[in-house]
Amino acid sequence: MDKPTTLEDIVGLEFTKLGFFGEVKNKVVELQATNLKLERKQRQLQAILDGISDVMAIISLNFTIISVNSLFLEVFNCKNPEGRLCHEIFKNQAHPCQDCPISTAKKTGQVCRQLSLYQINNQNHQFEVSVSPMEDSSKKIFRFLFLMRDVTLEKEYQEKYYYSKKMATVGLLAAGVAHEINNPLTAISGFSVGLKRRLPKLKDCLKNDPENRELMADFDEYIGTIITECNRCRDIVANLLTFSPRKKIDFVRVDLKTLVTDVLKLLRYRLKQKPLLKIKFDFDPASAIQGNAAELKQVMLNIICNAFDAIENDGLLEISTKKQGGWVTLSIKDNGCGIAPAHMDRLFDPFFTTKPVDKGTGIGLSTCYNIMKQHKGEILVNSKETLGSDFKINFPNPDVKNE
Repeated sequence: MDKPTTLEDIVGLEFTKLGFFGEVKNKVVELQATNLKLERKQRQLQAILDGISDVMAIISLNFTIISVNSLFLEVFNCKNPEGRLCHEIFKNQAHPCQDCPISTAKKTGQVCRQLSLYQINNQNHQFEVSVSPMEDSSKKIFRFLFLMRDVTLEKEYQEKYYYSKKMATVGLLAAGVAHEINNPLTAISGFSVGLKRRLPKLKDCLKNDPENRELMADFDEYIGTIITECNRCRDIVANLLTFSPRKKIDFVRVDLKTLVTDVLKLLRYRLKQKPLLKIKFDFDPASAIQGNAAELKQVMLNIICNAFDAIENDGLLEISTKKQGGWVTLSIKDNGCGIAPAHMDRLFDPFFTTKPVDKGTGIGLSTCYNIMKQHKGEILVNSKETLGSDFKINFPNPDVKNE
């Protein structure tokens, strides 16, 4: 039987090989073009991801980072996060977080949103975290889209806004209460002073009656107590009025060192009660500011008295001033009992105090806050329980013009 004729018999073997290699060459060109398109699309996709203003990462089921955008690298200062576990980078720990949003999204199969705290460059930052499950063609979750938005400043501004609203409400209440209390208080104080002026005449009338000497001593003591307590109530009412809207007060150039010295003179009696207390000073020669001396003394008096209450008899109080950039800072630091973390957020709330009922009214620090607000300054507190507190009172530098 004759052998069938093939293509090679017609065109020859060499021609067939040339045709095959031509097809291969065409396929290679097509593949190169396809790869070029894929690379172009990948670059476009990465450009879109890098353009997202949130920190973004694609994370696998076992918490391994697959890919990230450029903002992720900037925020976490991490060069090659791919292949590493997310909790190693986010929290620097070897096991998943207790409140892990990825675990929640994996369990529920739905988008998980929560507010989380992360430490970046030794500072706490609040992030709004959103984790979306990603499904494959069989509707099974195989990855997660992890988005983080830094809302630290936003939360701070919200807190300041809510605090301002609260202070405005307290101010209206304080103005009304102060007005109503001042009227009877003035009458009580006035009549008490009048009685005290008449006591010498009463003593002359009863000096020959020994039985009434004790009675006169009681009158003297009681009237003195009434006047003292009236003055105390007057000071409390004056503090309340700092919450209410007031006319603009005149600011003059004052020296912080002079103000501190004057305040410590007023506290000589308190200092005698703590003979072992050490006070260290470190004053910047150029520590003058624009302000109202009387009100700023009230701020210093409150904070220094709180420091006295916090420290032991042999404690240390450090008072210093520093002029740097746009601020002049007065620092009042003690090594006392410190402030509990639970109380830090309420420190400047009106009528909040950790002292016993007869020791504090709860309007001292809130008054300081209000006074500093009127001076366009601020009070920053850094405190650790059992280790002490550091109050930094920042004033605008009068030598730096605000643009």
